Amino acid sequence: MLRRTLEAAHGQIDFVWLGEDLGTQRGPTISLELYRKHLRPRHQQFIDLAKAYGLPVMIHTCGSSSWAYDDFIEMGVDAVDTLQPEARDMSPEYLKRRFGDRLAFHGCISTAGPVATGTVEETVDYCRMILNVMMPGGGFCFAPTHLLQDNSPTENVLAMYKTALQYGRY
Repeated sequence: MLRRTLEAAHGQIDFVWLGEDLGTQRGPTISLELYRKHLRPRHQQFIDLAKAYGLPVMIHTCGSSSWAYDDFIEMGVDAVDTLQPEARDMSPEYLKRRFGDRLAFHGCISTAGPVATGTVEETVDYCRMILNVMMPGGGFCFAPTHLLQDNSPTENVLAMYKTALQYGRY
């Protein structure tokens, strides 16, 4: 189906996005061995197909999933999505230091943090901190970790995006 879609789109698709929730807040949902045996071969087929069409690949993984990023890089994944900073081994500092020269990042703005529970000032400070960590060297797309929840005050959501607009550029 993906091959037919890419053919029918005639070059109008910008990237291929895959999704696989591989982590909880505390660690992996499966072992690396099981990932390599059962999921990696399936992911690789999609990645290879995307690359055959000259497309970058982004993969979504919830929770503590950085344990699979070295495999993602070997497989040809270009970017990772979600980046729940509360989960184990998913802090912005860790991700940028460990993988920042090999992966692009989409997300990292916690939907359980200041955007949902803080003040406008706390939201701005938090978003600036994330930008300061993730922007250097490029490869960062400012975005919430998931869809913003209905408990996020409108003024915080607006402050989040205004902060990205004001400080999210070199």
